[in-house]
Amino acid sequence: MAHTAFYIAKRYLIAKKGSTAVTFITWLAAIAMMVAVAAMFIIISVFSGLEDMNRTLIANLHADITIKSNQGKALKNVGKIQSTLSAHQEISSFSKAIEEKVYIEYGGKGDIAFLRAVDSSYISVNPINNSVFYGTYPTFEFHNEVIMENQLGNRLSMPVGNDAEFGTIFMPRAGTGLINKEEDIFNKEAIYVTGVFSGNDQLNNYIIAPIELGQQLLNLPEGSAYQILIKLKNTENTESVRANLRSVLGKDYVLTTKKEENAAFWKMINIEKLFIYFIFVLVILITTFNLAGAIIILQLDKKEQARALLALGLPIATLRRTYFYTGILIVTTGIVVGLIIGTAVCLLQLETGFFKANAAIDLPFPVRILPENYLITAATAAVFGFLISWIFSKVNKNHLIKS
Repeated sequence: MAHTAFYIAKRYLIAKKGSTAVTFITWLAAIAMMVAVAAMFIIISVFSGLEDMNRTLIANLHADITIKSNQGKALKNVGKIQSTLSAHQEISSFSKAIEEKVYIEYGGKGDIAFLRAVDSSYISVNPINNSVFYGTYPTFEFHNEVIMENQLGNRLSMPVGNDAEFGTIFMPRAGTGLINKEEDIFNKEAIYVTGVFSGNDQLNNYIIAPIELGQQLLNLPEGSAYQILIKLKNTENTESVRANLRSVLGKDYVLTTKKEENAAFWKMINIEKLFIYFIFVLVILITTFNLAGAIIILQLDKKEQARALLALGLPIATLRRTYFYTGILIVTTGIVVGLIIGTAVCLLQLETGFFKANAAIDLPFPVRILPENYLITAATAAVFGFLISWIFSKVNKNHLIKS
């Protein structure tokens, strides 16, 4: 009887219906499912591509391991830490850093920025010098040489590589007492911009400078640092290296991994992805109402045939399975064709970059086709489609036998 129900369902789907309206509604349900599935697959694949792009953009934003002070900002016994790190076999390089919010002024314009003051080893941990597209990376011969993030530089209109033009950087001074003059509020230094780098949305409003500049602005002694950034030879050993350093350095320091430093960012990305997923769940749920309408219209259209089959001894359960299988065939057709179309669009985007995220800089939407994207999309559509098919296939026998 199962084969009979499936055969009749297949005939219901492909055979000519009693009216053009029934045919239209049946295929409208399949097309609606197809469009919803294709759209969901494309969007999920775009988010997978965005994850890869963001992972690349922030790959060097944080070090493999970052050492911070457990109390206050300034690290204690920096020399001891450096000696420990230099002797460690798993550490490739490390760099001292100071990061604070500052105010920059030039030519009557001002803006708030983030100062990342680092030593000359910084590019071994984070090759930010490769992101300098105009000018040069600081030589570290002078403490006031800086590179500036592109958008910040544009807002301030600061010249690059001009020995006669300097900006001014202000750092609020800590302390108490009356304020009589500007020097009581801020420490300030003249800065010379040697180059401009792309912040990639992760280092927007940043300036990179020698660590001596940060020490002078904060009145810190020579050799001071807020953080020590560590690059490992093998990132797979991150946890074991961190555990070893914790045992050697003690409880005065907090050691965080790159994953922990980026946790808030990835949490935001995952929430956005989940939110988009639920939107498409709602879209597919609404789409299945077309499927419900198609099954109901089909039952009305085939009422006389159903009555005849029941009179010939066909069990009502088999008739219900017939309508259920019809719904499944509509859903399956929509899923398969939708995934094919979605895959074709994604492959087209990968090959041509036709759809642009930002036409001004010729940035195409990133796409990544993953097996789990097929599984998530197909499973979501199948669950709602099969459930609606089962609910609306429960035809009432008394309704059919009434004249």
